[in-house]
Amino acid sequence: MLRARAGLISSLLLFIDVLASALVFAFAASRPELRLEGPVNEAFAALLIPGLVASLAWPLILERLDLYASQRRNGLERLLGQLLLAGAISMALVVLALSITGAPVRPAFPLVFGAGQFCALAGLRIAGFGLLRVFRRHGRNTRNVLVVGSGSRARHVLHQLQRHPEWGLQVVGFLDNCDSPHDQRIPVDSIYKLVDLPSIIRSQVIDEVVVACPRSMLGEIGPVVATCATAGIPLTLLSDLYGDYLPPPQVTRFGSLAALSFAPVHHSLSQLAIKRLLDIVGASVGLALSAPVLAAAAVAVKATSDGGVFFRQIRCGKHGRPFYMYKLRSMVSDAEQLKAELMVENEMDGPVFKIKDDPRITPVGRQLRRWSIDELPQFWNVLRGDMSLVGPRPPVPHEVAEYETFDRRRLSMRPGITCLWQVNGRNDISSFADWVKLDLEYIDTWSLWLDLKILLRTVATVLGGSGR
Repeated sequence: MLRARAGLISSLLLFIDVLASALVFAFAASRPELRLEGPVNEAFAALLIPGLVASLAWPLILERLDLYASQRRNGLERLLGQLLLAGAISMALVVLALSITGAPVRPAFPLVFGAGQFCALAGLRIAGFGLLRVFRRHGRNTRNVLVVGSGSRARHVLHQLQRHPEWGLQVVGFLDNCDSPHDQRIPVDSIYKLVDLPSIIRSQVIDEVVVACPRSMLGEIGPVVATCATAGIPLTLLSDLYGDYLPPPQVTRFGSLAALSFAPVHHSLSQLAIKRLLDIVGASVGLALSAPVLAAAAVAVKATSDGGVFFRQIRCGKHGRPFYMYKLRSMVSDAEQLKAELMVENEMDGPVFKIKDDPRITPVGRQLRRWSIDELPQFWNVLRGDMSLVGPRPPVPHEVAEYETFDRRRLSMRPGITCLWQVNGRNDISSFADWVKLDLEYIDTWSLWLDLKILLRTVATVLGGSGR
């Protein structure tokens, strides 16, 4: 029932969003404490255009974010992040409209309206999101999926759908060019020939076709694509077809042709701009708050060991561009010279050097590292634009020189003070491949919400004294 009326539900959601936005704006405008003194009629006339902007901005932004389409395969965190973004943009547009029209409202009006609008619309959307997931777990609002392939990739699709019953997706069969499945865990009686697709569409309800075949079959799926296009059935091609390290694709144009662009990152320019703004604000606040700690630590470093207070080292930034990274010195002054003698004790594989009980670390340095105080000067690197608050840790040039080609993709984003690796047990990760995997996961799934979660986990890690 719900599946058949998906278009009607989307239209209904759009109407509810417009109506709810208008009601919240009208309620805020009716509050005397949020308006300036003057005739009520004139105030409401001046608020007409901002009210129209408030009623339409949020729904139009949600439409742009594709939130009126099915969200069955998206998580709650992604939905919440998009709703927060929509709320922030909507409130900014309302502030602009209020400023242009000179509406007689107090400064608190946009905040009250924005908070009320977010609570009303996001609350309804999240409640509906949760209710639909409950329905799907109980076998309602389901969709039928046909998988092309019967090997390990097809088995992975089946496993994912079984792990997520809240998606409401059921595999009804597998298409292949053989009589028996390549993966023995796939039932033999669920295998169909590629040429059987037209008859399957006529005899069964197929809502989506997922291509999860090996590369060797790509030359044979042309008729499958053509049949799906003719019958109006959505077709999904998994982007890991050419390897696990391939970044998520984005649909672009190559002249008159549609194309898939596998760029290292497909991040929103507006969100990256917000990330940079947050970096500047966060680094400024961080330097101001940590100044007394830095001063005390600098005195302790200078008083207990020979050498300078700060350690300056060339690191590789975005795309490998070199820059000087600053830290409080936590090792003996000739640490770099002693490194060659300690290489046999390296606990990390690959090009990275790390020893849990590094003898080069001074007693004071050990405490600085435990509480991550030695990292505080990097707020200056963030202000300069060399680094970000959150991002893959910047490597040294000789490590980058030993990178395999696919390792270099971790350099496709501005490096950071903290990252997924640091909040996922950095002391317990001894594999460089696992380190790279976490960095690529961050790059491929980046959002402002993810940055906030990493920062909060970093604070917890630092306060727990579980640094190096």
